[in-house]
Amino acid sequence: MVDIPGKAFRMSATEITNAQYEAFDPSHAALRGYEGFSSADDEAVVMVSWEEASAYCEWLSERTGRRFRLPTEAEWEYACRAGTTTPYNTGESFPKEQWKVQENTRDKVPVDLTVARFAPNAWGLYDMHGNVEEWCQDACSSSPGGPMDLRAVRGGSHNTPVEFLRSDARSASIPEDRSVLLGFRIVEDLFPDSNRSFPAQNDRFDKCIELKTDKNGQKRPISNSAPVFMEPIPYVLAPVDGSPFYAHNHQPAVTRLPEGGLLAIWFSTNAEAGREMVVLGSRFDGKEWSPATLFCKVPGRNMTGSALLTLESGEILHFQGVGDAGEWKDLALALRVRSPRGEWSALRYIEPEHRVRHQVIAGPIVARDGRILLCCDAGPGGQAGTSLHVSKDGGSTWEDTGSILKGIHAGIVELRDGRLMAFGRGNAIDGHMPCSISADGGFTWHYSATEFPPIGSGQRLVLKRLQERPLLLCSFGPDGLFAALSYDEGRSWPVKKLLTDGTPRTLDGGAWTGTFTLDATHAEPKGYLACTQTPDGVIHLLSSRVHYRFNLAWIEQAK
Repeated sequence: MVDIPGKAFRMSATEITNAQYEAFDPSHAALRGYEGFSSADDEAVVMVSWEEASAYCEWLSERTGRRFRLPTEAEWEYACRAGTTTPYNTGESFPKEQWKVQENTRDKVPVDLTVARFAPNAWGLYDMHGNVEEWCQDACSSSPGGPMDLRAVRGGSHNTPVEFLRSDARSASIPEDRSVLLGFRIVEDLFPDSNRSFPAQNDRFDKCIELKTDKNGQKRPISNSAPVFMEPIPYVLAPVDGSPFYAHNHQPAVTRLPEGGLLAIWFSTNAEAGREMVVLGSRFDGKEWSPATLFCKVPGRNMTGSALLTLESGEILHFQGVGDAGEWKDLALALRVRSPRGEWSALRYIEPEHRVRHQVIAGPIVARDGRILLCCDAGPGGQAGTSLHVSKDGGSTWEDTGSILKGIHAGIVELRDGRLMAFGRGNAIDGHMPCSISADGGFTWHYSATEFPPIGSGQRLVLKRLQERPLLLCSFGPDGLFAALSYDEGRSWPVKKLLTDGTPRTLDGGAWTGTFTLDATHAEPKGYLACTQTPDGVIHLLSSRVHYRFNLAWIEQAK
């Protein structure tokens, strides 16, 4: 332990090692060498949650009769800086000879995590920049309606860009998170009852801000007997409340709100493999979309993949992929729930391991037997297919079926005979979009070719059962975005129509789409689709930036 000048605590000179931690929890030895990391006694311990790190502190306190705990953020930064004011305690830069693969890596490169290999800072503390991230005591951030229950993380790690190793760089994680990036060090209170004073911390975390509830005016229900196609409008509108907003806005999810209107969410980032990525949200009151505001963020983590599902109970489920770093290959699968009163629960892991098969796809469904079905990409490659996660108890517990649906970004429906059917991108069969059918609840699948062309980069389809009972497919063909209908459970698709009313328009599709022309013979060429249908029969289809509104009668209307 190292005395911190002028303060009433001491800090461990290094991160807690495998040998030290396993004196408390011998079973952790089974995790040594996980993904090639931290095998030796004197390497920093990893794969330890915040609760487990806190429990170690309690155990050590009881064993020694002294008071140990995790450091607060203010304590950690004060100790890291050791009197410096530069980005790193080594100056304006961090020496390259101490780098440990300081870049975003899709496949993490194993490195030596032995503690104290390099010179300490001016106060005798080793590895304050890099090696592994370190849990702090503090809770941080909030979400619409309630706490996110996140815990602060400092110091940066291996397989991470060097800028995230700065003295002031802040990240966070869900308390039950375990990762090869995450470890901890401890502090000892010398005078537990004293008032500690540290430099004030500006809250640089991205805050999740309550979405304002709009009053819904009286709207005339639109009869499904009259064809309706409304003017396409953008739903991605820049925030006005200071929420983060980046150049690349993509991967929408949408659901209807029990109180009326719609909720849409999507990620905003400069780079898809970026730690700055946030999830933004916007509400539609039937006439216009509100400016975006921050909906969800685990600071310092990639946030690829979101889904929304409104249940008959009035609860809304928000599914979210959470990275352990900047890349979106290795994600944990998280869930939070909005009560009928509008209060959000804390974000919790339902599949806690950072791995493939967890990149959330919009469009979860509830089967007739009450099971909730959630599709996720099975891997980062375009031919990786889709995984299926199932909950039989309303979302409390989850099971990965371990199966593969053909095509990434798959849309799924339940057929009237109880079988499941899914269409996806990639894994083409005989040059056509693949169809996957399961007769056992999603554990095994049979594959065949559809009549539709395959889709590719920058495109995601929607497969949905309409409240009027036909199946709806929205996808892309040579002339752009189309809607197709099946009245016989997917055996045939006699109705196909471009998503355009023929009026010439130039629209900005955002993301990978850019500017395009909508006219009588051309529709949007690409985009990631999400869809919901409101009780008035209107189908609300979102592409990467554009909101389309139409109804079944319009699709069925002769061209």
